[in-house]
Amino acid sequence: MSAEHLVPEALRPVNAKRRRFATLRTIIALMLREMSTRYGASPGGYVWAVLEPLGAIFVLTLVFSMVVKTPPLGNSFPLFYATGFLPFGAYQSLSMTSSSIINFSRPLLLYPTVTWVDALFARVILNSLTQVMVGFLILTGIILLSETRSTLEFGPVLAAVLETILIGIGVGLINCVISGLYPVWSQIWSIATRPLFLMSGVIFTYETLPTMAQDILWWNPLMHISGIFRSGFYPSYDPQYISHTYVVGLGLGLTALGVLLLGRFHRDILNA
Repeated sequence: MSAEHLVPEALRPVNAKRRRFATLRTIIALMLREMSTRYGASPGGYVWAVLEPLGAIFVLTLVFSMVVKTPPLGNSFPLFYATGFLPFGAYQSLSMTSSSIINFSRPLLLYPTVTWVDALFARVILNSLTQVMVGFLILTGIILLSETRSTLEFGPVLAAVLETILIGIGVGLINCVISGLYPVWSQIWSIATRPLFLMSGVIFTYETLPTMAQDILWWNPLMHISGIFRSGFYPSYDPQYISHTYVVGLGLGLTALGVLLLGRFHRDILNA
């Protein structure tokens, strides 16, 4: 009889390949659960995921078109505000969902086969795909239904999407840890970041700001992302201030720190 048969089955090491498949099934199950609870529980479901940003873009277009004759870039108000609002909205959604991975999946995380990493991957994948789908539908509709005269460049658009996801995950994970250990942090963060909409290049371009404002807002990664995203729709727009190195480095740093902290404190947060 081999030595392997002398070891009780419960004490044998788990086959890595089987665990990978188990993890994949867990992630898919968590994604389906969120789809049913977040979008399936309300009338309209995914329709609201499109209507909410579309409504915000419509309001911005209506208000500013009555104040100025042309947008800061191009000739289409809807396209200008869509290219500013969609990256910002995607960041907000991803950071919010990443910050609530423990609370949202708390009952399931009590099972040994479900880990916080599974919950993170499920929420990030689902919400990233949702934001990409929403952005694609809205921008395609604007380009087809209005005279935008824009030429799409996929390189900057893809870079902006990936950097938005990275920053959203990093900020969300840090907030997940802090708010899990100190619940009051959620309210503090919500109040502190309310002006973020006005500081992220949604309704203006970096170049139109005074020098003092430029020096301050340069440190906001969302300002870089809005410039990168818009450069993919406006070939004549060449934002010299953007730094991929800064945005990617900040996103990777926040994400790595968030993963380390969650690995250390996720049990404390679960038991709180």
